Amino acid sequence: MIDPVKLAQHLIRIPSITPEDRGCQELLASHLEELDFTCERMPIEEVTNLWATRRRSGPMLVFAGHTDVVPTGPLEDWRHPPFDAVIEDGRLYGRGAADMKGSIACFVAATARFLTEYPHTPLSLGYLITSDEEGPAVHGTAAVLARLAERNERFEYCLVGEPSSVRRVGDEIKNGRRGSLSGSLTVHGVQGHIAYPHLAENPVHTFAPALLELTETEWDAGNDDFPPTSFQISNISAGTGATNVIPGHLTVEFNFRFSTEQTPEGLQEKVHAILDRHGLKYDLDWSLSGLPFLTERDSLLTRLTARAIEDITGHAPAFSTGGGTSDGRFIARTGAQVIELGPLNATIHKVDEHVGVDDLTTLTDIYHRLLIHFHHAVESDHAE
Repeated sequence: MIDPVKLAQHLIRIPSITPEDRGCQELLASHLEELDFTCERMPIEEVTNLWATRRRSGPMLVFAGHTDVVPTGPLEDWRHPPFDAVIEDGRLYGRGAADMKGSIACFVAATARFLTEYPHTPLSLGYLITSDEEGPAVHGTAAVLARLAERNERFEYCLVGEPSSVRRVGDEIKNGRRGSLSGSLTVHGVQGHIAYPHLAENPVHTFAPALLELTETEWDAGNDDFPPTSFQISNISAGTGATNVIPGHLTVEFNFRFSTEQTPEGLQEKVHAILDRHGLKYDLDWSLSGLPFLTERDSLLTRLTARAIEDITGHAPAFSTGGGTSDGRFIARTGAQVIELGPLNATIHKVDEHVGVDDLTTLTDIYHRLLIHFHHAVESDHAE
């Protein structure tokens, strides 16, 4: 059997800072090929991708994840070196422990245990692993899915191993995510001497009323599955560095995290209307990172996952669409049911990122039980 803790340690010790993989996926492929998976290496530009399948007569459940990790930050700030994978006081420390090499190790351990018990299952299984989730996310999951679409390859269900849990493993399932729309705004004024404001036009001053309206606007009230759409400024700057010069322009970076109550086009129209109403001279460039998606709570994937969590932990999970974006946004476009379930998210991207050793065992048990529930569901359908 595969020990998820030891496999997680092995993966963490590979310093695969995005978009590098540095052998993580070859390690995974070596295990999956022993389980009768066909492993297709799919490098695209600088990104390493793995598409592994074990096709049988039934529908396919895919485990999706990423082997790349974010940079460590100052090494001297870490309790243990970030790529040493040290276990201390029941915690496994290292960059990627929670996001998301721990989940991937649990995927493989659960799959190996399941196939030992059910070697003739009609359930088809797949792995979609990329090294480009923490980066631009252009040549990773989205690009692999495009190639699969060209080959008419599809799958019905997908579990992404993003760290979704809050206080204990399995307390929360991400059954959707908000969309992300960013704007890069330049407000134009007239540069001049600060002692002669009548000969200049200060874009900071002219933008201020519009900024107030943007921040006070209630874009929507959300719905049963999504929180209200939020607007946030991430960067704002103006000036030449001199204290006696009125700036000639102001730059603003902002972002919407939006629910299914909105469309990108609708948000863009509203922002332009506010800026125009205040008579601003401006340029505005938009960037859409992802559309909102939702897998209904009564779908087969969510029901079976919730049952597996309750079987193992004794607690029913909550459902959430909060947090950032993930590669689930690309997968959902294919029509597959998509959820996210992984370890605690409290330390992701932080110094001293870690995951509980016992949590990895629990998560493996949940994935294993989910596979069993899917096996019985598929067998039942075949029997009918």
